[in-house]
Amino acid sequence: QVQLVESGGGLVQAGGSLRLSCAASGIIFRFNTVGWYRQTPGKQRELVATITSDGTTTYADSVKGRFTISRDNAKNTVALQMNNLKPEDTAIYYCKFLAVWGQGTQVTVSS
Repeated sequence: QVQLVESGGGLVQAGGSLRLSCAASGIIFRFNTVGWYRQTPGKQRELVATITSDGTTTYADSVKGRFTISRDNAKNTVALQMNNLKPEDTAIYYCKFLAVWGQGTQVTVSS
């Protein structure tokens, strides 16, 4: 059974950092692109960052210079390091691989 599990969310003050992790079972991450998305109530889910099989990364303009996506092929995980967090980063963050989504992890940034 294919499954993605996110972890690492929480409550942090503005300017702080969090590191999210996405662990996969039943699939192997390294052969395809993995993405992090986020969603707030009443808004569409938006792409935050992606990493391809060869390690090429892309970022939404709103997080460039603050977030870093990385992958650990040995552990079959993808991480999202989030620094200098802002209140507008508050959202549920989801990991996605092909057509599979994780259950999400809540990130709340207080001002």
